[in-house]
Amino acid sequence: MDTHGTDLTIHWTFLPHDDPEASLGFYRDVLGFEIRKDVGSGAMRWITVGPAGQPGTSIVLEPPALDPGITDDERRTIVEMMAKGSYARLVLATPDLDATFARIEAAGADVVQKPTEQSYGIRDCAFRDPAGNLIRINEAA
Repeated sequence: MDTHGTDLTIHWTFLPHDDPEASLGFYRDVLGFEIRKDVGSGAMRWITVGPAGQPGTSIVLEPPALDPGITDDERRTIVEMMAKGSYARLVLATPDLDATFARIEAAGADVVQKPTEQSYGIRDCAFRDPAGNLIRINEAA
């Protein structure tokens, strides 16, 4: 039996932010994630968050378009895409979609879609974080 790749896990993923305090408020206070690291100052902060009880899975909220290989035109495009909410996304899962949706909506999050049965067999909802990143939440079986 070939077992290559079966020991891989998702350790970190990155999402851009344009307001570290607003992002902290959303991921910590609305989603309930732990703050694991907060490095830098001002708008130049890299904030690592993750779900409680899952220390091996983290999201790094980072200032956008800092790679030195990105041109000024590409940087402008990234900022424009973030403003439209079409640059980055994250998909989460919960066993109780309705309660999770109600809690996040009550916290004032930007609702994109209420819980919906999708034609492809998944029931989910969607929000935008303060930077415009699309956060979809699937109902887990």
